[in-house]
Amino acid sequence: MVDDKNITAAVRTASEFVAAHGKPARAVVSRLGRAGARVVLVGADGAIGDLVVADVDTAEAVVAAVADLEAHEWDRETTDAAKIGPAHRRRMARR
Repeated sequence: MVDDKNITAAVRTASEFVAAHGKPARAVVSRLGRAGARVVLVGADGAIGDLVVADVDTAEAVVAAVADLEAHEWDRETTDAAKIGPAHRRRMARR
């Protein structure tokens, strides 16, 4: 079920990401089970971001609502577009 308040916040966050990291940006939606769905954002500059929403329907609605955000899968072009540098690897290792 899509919650308007949550989708508004997610759309704002994704729009800010696109504005900061270039367009077009890519979005990959993944189910997280009962926890909801994850939207991984890959900017035109290779930056990676993500957001977690209630479900896949909400995630897909967010992607559709953001200008210059294109739905993708983890295909070769998307993985090549993502730039994972040493700082990101260190940050993820601390989690």
